[in-house]
Amino acid sequence: MKCPPQRRFLKVSPWELKEIENAVQFKIKVQPRAKKNEISGFQGDALKLRLTAPPVDGEANAACIKYFARLFSVSKSAVTIMAGQTSQHKLIRVEGMDKEKVRQVLENAGYEI
Repeated sequence: MKCPPQRRFLKVSPWELKEIENAVQFKIKVQPRAKKNEISGFQGDALKLRLTAPPVDGEANAACIKYFARLFSVSKSAVTIMAGQTSQHKLIRVEGMDKEKVRQVLENAGYEI
């Protein structure tokens, strides 16, 4: 008998998801050089994202964009780092999404927000 997929619960957080002109914006905190690419919860008002890429030559930024593009099924050009190019704390913008779609995608991926 197969076990149902395990749901990953994200603790309640003041995570702010803003909807601006056919796009959403949200804060993330990136942890580079992790074992695997994954959302691991919240840190303050930011979604915590672990990436395997190192924080050199823009590799972590590129991996971040690629991760969210795949997660939300949008092109890489639809994902933009609005602020924090050289910081672990970033402001991400995803074109063509709204709050409800983001929440639905995260829930379908096994995250409960």
